Amino acid sequence: MKRRVLLTVSYDGTAYSGWQKQPQENVKTVQGELDKACTAFFKNKTESIGASRTDAGVHALGQRAVIDIESTIPTERIPLALNGALPEDIVITGAADVPDGFNPRFEAVKKTYEYKIYNSKFRNPLYRNYSEYVREPLDVEKMQTAAEAFVGEHDFKGFCSSGNSSKTTVRTIYDISVTRKDDFIVIRVTGNGFLYNMVRILAGTLIYCGNGKIKPEDMAEIIESGDRQKAGKTAGPSGLTLVKIMYANF
Repeated sequence: MKRRVLLTVSYDGTAYSGWQKQPQENVKTVQGELDKACTAFFKNKTESIGASRTDAGVHALGQRAVIDIESTIPTERIPLALNGALPEDIVITGAADVPDGFNPRFEAVKKTYEYKIYNSKFRNPLYRNYSEYVREPLDVEKMQTAAEAFVGEHDFKGFCSSGNSSKTTVRTIYDISVTRKDDFIVIRVTGNGFLYNMVRILAGTLIYCGNGKIKPEDMAEIIESGDRQKAGKTAGPSGLTLVKIMYANF
């Protein structure tokens, strides 16, 4: 029985050159490992389609990908079956049957990311793969004030890297928050989509607001300018996690 299945994928991206499979066989990617596991289990060459092309070192709790399979295995059993063939740093946490033409990238209605900052006098080696280290004190209230300027529909041309290939740079941010617990600061943002490196540039810009390099009241003008040079640096990949991708019916 041929069918298309939507998987929810969680992974630690530290050891991988991003999500997307590369032409070179020696380049280790999350998609490459998933496709190998699916091909081995279903005994048929399987090529997944992912919803988001996370970069090297970026993590995910709710990446989504579809696979086309010919199998009678109950959908609810697919995650456990595939997890037995996957490395320990990649886990399938959900599966759902979807229509044949369903594309997880183009049919997503919302995406949520978190960016984690470790803000302390000294580095902590246990957190180096899962947060961006910032030594100087950061003012979370100023960061939150600045973040509120991102909410709504804007042209985020100044908040994407040069490799961006999207047809339009207009995106809508539904919600963004900046919170601190002990030495960790978490930026959580939900939008209808994000440009190449957009969340990492948003995070880098908010870090500049927190340490006084950019005034929060200037944020609206920076967005309006569309000038990448006026925004902050591109924060590192290790602090970024793709939390969830939402669809209208799944």
